[in-house]
Amino acid sequence: MSSPSTPLSPAPAPGSPAAAVPDSEASPSLRPVSGSNTMSLLRDVEVEITLEIGRRRMRIADVLKLGTGQTLELSKEAGEPLDIFVNGKLLGHGEAVVVGDRYGVRITAITAPTREPKS
Repeated sequence: MSSPSTPLSPAPAPGSPAAAVPDSEASPSLRPVSGSNTMSLLRDVEVEITLEIGRRRMRIADVLKLGTGQTLELSKEAGEPLDIFVNGKLLGHGEAVVVGDRYGVRITAITAPTREPKS
């Protein structure tokens, strides 16, 4: 049986890839990031914004019958807020607008973030 001070495996040789590097010599990209530095790193990350105007479930047989000019009724009523998603997570609600010759969304509410349980 080994004593608590006896290492279970040999220490890496100096200069080997597994050797520990003092914080003063570590690459800035490998240092832990905390506080406001975390947000500054994330500001340039791109995310996908999706505006959902409604949904509808259909049988495959009915989908195969669809043709040009047909109208599909969706789950939301006219005037009901649209859902805004960021990378598949609900961000809030808004209303569709036209900006020049493009569609846009006017944000009317931001939902409170929900925390996922830690594994």
